[in-house]
Amino acid sequence: MGTLYIVPTPLGNLEDITLRALRILGEVSLIATEDTRTTGRLLKHYNIQGRMVSHHEHSRPAQLEQILTALDEGDVALVSEAGTPLLSDPGYELVRLAVQRGINVVSLPGPNAITTALAASGLPPYPFLFAGFLPRKATERRHFLQDLASQRATLVFFESPHRFQNALTDMAEILGAERSLAVGRELTKLYEEIWRGTLAEALVAWADRDVRGEITLVVAGAAPPAEWDQAQVETALAQAFAAGKTSKEAVDQIKTQSGWPKREVYALAQTIKNSSK
Repeated sequence: MGTLYIVPTPLGNLEDITLRALRILGEVSLIATEDTRTTGRLLKHYNIQGRMVSHHEHSRPAQLEQILTALDEGDVALVSEAGTPLLSDPGYELVRLAVQRGINVVSLPGPNAITTALAASGLPPYPFLFAGFLPRKATERRHFLQDLASQRATLVFFESPHRFQNALTDMAEILGAERSLAVGRELTKLYEEIWRGTLAEALVAWADRDVRGEITLVVAGAAPPAEWDQAQVETALAQAFAAGKTSKEAVDQIKTQSGWPKREVYALAQTIKNSSK
């Protein structure tokens, strides 16, 4: 039984490929690729004579079975059009089936738009949350962003050029216009651009531009909530008790909202309880 190699390929600059990746592409019996034309140019550039088969998000079960059958006889390399397979690119179903069948799966390190943009963004690199492509439909996109609005981690998205302006508008409204943002466009390519500013500034800066190319958005996470003063904590506790909450329920709720340590909220709760007797 062969090995399924997950092989990252350059985002744009053909020099961004590892020696190991070139060796694997030259040794495998089959290369399953999202785009045979793009991969063909890469193979030609490095004088690799590899047999390719198309594998993309619309691949039928019979095409998956063809690749799995090839693994019975030799090694197979899985590549996407650019970057690391599976990260908003095809490949998950193939890897899942390979694992189920006991086929050895080896993932190679290499080019990745997520970490490339994150490292250059000037925003906190960890923790971060990669959320993939934003939903195409406006309603779904807005709900998607609302679910992430309180996320403290740095957020990373992919977006297409023709939806970019709408995405910025929704982000500014839902996440907050003053959130910091980095826009990575055409990363590693000839016209690479990294723009940094706030979402409000981005709406102005990109309003009249004819945006083209692949886009990676890096957005600052939600700011930590401002710590309440003692009067706010006491008021919230009194309201919680009036609503019938137990001390434990009130303390657990208010320590999260207020930013106060649990023991201090508990001490105030006991004082309020005692004074009401």
